[in-house]
Amino acid sequence: MTITFIGAGSWGTALSTIPAAKGHRINVFDIDEPHLRRMEEAMENVDYLPGVKLDGDYNFYTNNEEALKDADVVVFSLPAQIFRIALKSALPFIPEKAIVMNIAKGIEQKTLKRMSEVAEEVFDMDRYVVLSGPSHAEEVGIGMPTTVSVACRNSDNANFIQELFGCDYFRIYTNDDIVGLELGGSLKNVLAVGSGIIHGLGYGDNTRAAMMTRGIAEMTRLGTALGAKAETFAGLSGIGDLIVTCTSQHSRNFRCGDLIGQGMDPEEARKEIGMVVEGMFTAEAAVELAHRSNVEMPISEAIYKAITGHIDVKEAMIQLMGRPYKKEIVG
Repeated sequence: MTITFIGAGSWGTALSTIPAAKGHRINVFDIDEPHLRRMEEAMENVDYLPGVKLDGDYNFYTNNEEALKDADVVVFSLPAQIFRIALKSALPFIPEKAIVMNIAKGIEQKTLKRMSEVAEEVFDMDRYVVLSGPSHAEEVGIGMPTTVSVACRNSDNANFIQELFGCDYFRIYTNDDIVGLELGGSLKNVLAVGSGIIHGLGYGDNTRAAMMTRGIAEMTRLGTALGAKAETFAGLSGIGDLIVTCTSQHSRNFRCGDLIGQGMDPEEARKEIGMVVEGMFTAEAAVELAHRSNVEMPISEAIYKAITGHIDVKEAMIQLMGRPYKKEIVG
């Protein structure tokens, strides 16, 4: 089969190595021609995933029509905030029966839409698959055991992706909760920035454990208010992805927060990371969604205020710890 990846970042590159090893043709599209040429010459994503060799039938394109010709599966592997424009550009050339899979984790600013809601405006959702879970590209690319979940309205297509991308080190579970998978994958990035801030401030494991646990409660409250299943947030795209993103130096969101906690200006910290830090964009959308849904999310709101300069990071912690006492489990 032919599998086309729209976007030549680290996560898409890592994921592409699995079907490539099974003998499938891999097309990679990106608008950054110098970046693609470096990939093609080195057969390695030297800019974003160095050290992972691209073995197999790889082909590189800066033209959507050529990249998508005869594609059986199209994987959108680019930042959430540019998914809309990328889909619009690719849509005329996506074959009629091709399955589209999105591996971005974020909420569109201004519209506050999840990626599937953006796609639903123009695409057949029975052919749209979401993949989410704890999956650092740096580890998947070198074959470390990893588990994720996929969801689709059409269970046959979810099963198809499960078989196509599953292997002895990449285990895929199916899930019927698209809303939960998308929200879990998006909101954990915000909390990962917060986890980094805590680390940068010099606080310890107790503090981060508390934030992660109460953060899951926030994610679940908002998720269920928006139609997700509560149990999804106890799974791979919820607590699983939260743990890996809040505790690892592989996480851009964590590293960015760490710099902010150490005193760096949030915008400078984002630039220092050198790649898209989704949590910095999703924070505003998460807070807006919470207000719209009348859901209390004090941790996410404190992180948003801290990264936008509305409050000092230490003051944010003081305010969170000084909130009125209440029951841990409600409902």
